[in-house]
Amino acid sequence: MLPDIELITLVLITLCAAVVNGALGYGFSSITVPVALLFYTNRILNPALVLVEVVLNGYILLISRKSVPVVWRRVLPIFVGLAPGIVAGSYVLSSVNPAWLKLFVFAILLPLILLQAAGVRKPVHSERIVGVPFGAGVGILYSATTISGPPLALMFNNQGLVKQEFRAALGLIRVAESTLTAVAYYFLGLYTTPSAQLLPWIVPSVLIGIPIGAVLIKKLDAETFRRICMSFDAWVVGFGASRVIADLGLIEGPIAYSVLGLVVAIDTSLLYRFFMQRRLGGEASAEAWSV
Repeated sequence: MLPDIELITLVLITLCAAVVNGALGYGFSSITVPVALLFYTNRILNPALVLVEVVLNGYILLISRKSVPVVWRRVLPIFVGLAPGIVAGSYVLSSVNPAWLKLFVFAILLPLILLQAAGVRKPVHSERIVGVPFGAGVGILYSATTISGPPLALMFNNQGLVKQEFRAALGLIRVAESTLTAVAYYFLGLYTTPSAQLLPWIVPSVLIGIPIGAVLIKKLDAETFRRICMSFDAWVVGFGASRVIADLGLIEGPIAYSVLGLVVAIDTSLLYRFFMQRRLGGEASAEAWSV
């Protein structure tokens, strides 16, 4: 018996997401979840993804372990806020209407993705003060949605962490959040047979995609690759938000897809600006070299 369209889509999107994660060090959930939520609820999807991410994040931390002594003190305040945030977010997952939770996921993701796409850089000067509430927010978001890459990437990029420090900081936070969330899900009884049945379809994609991404990023411009991935993510989230808005009856008919249209328009403008800046930067470098 052939797998249905939902499982085929899950395999393909987790493969793509694993390639991105292998290349950038994050992005697995933020790419997987918006697509998978078109077919599954968070209560079914999240427990399967969290178990996969415990191992996946452990691998990212392992390969970045040399930079851990440099960054662990900087991320310590975020750790303090994670635990209460995860408890709150796990409770939200177990009690909130699935359709409204989907809308919450999309509403949080869209501005974060577009802010990254716009290249926003505003360093936080009081890391320790901001770290605790930021950690609580990340904990709520991750345990309710399994997504934390966009806010963490925005935070650490703004703080000027270099590549390996960025990966180490991301690995430390994500190992903690995925492990704590896995434990919280257990005590709330969120592990079910439908969730477990997704694992055999997700794990092979991860095992294949991660090494492909690690090789691929060596042959591509990392920033261009990251920017294209964000565009895909933004468009999918925009479509998902439009679908949920229509399903909830908040906006009826084709007008509900105006959200998608707005996202496409904004992202296309940002994408055009990005490639123009890259082109002008390349021309400037070429002129400087010729001189």
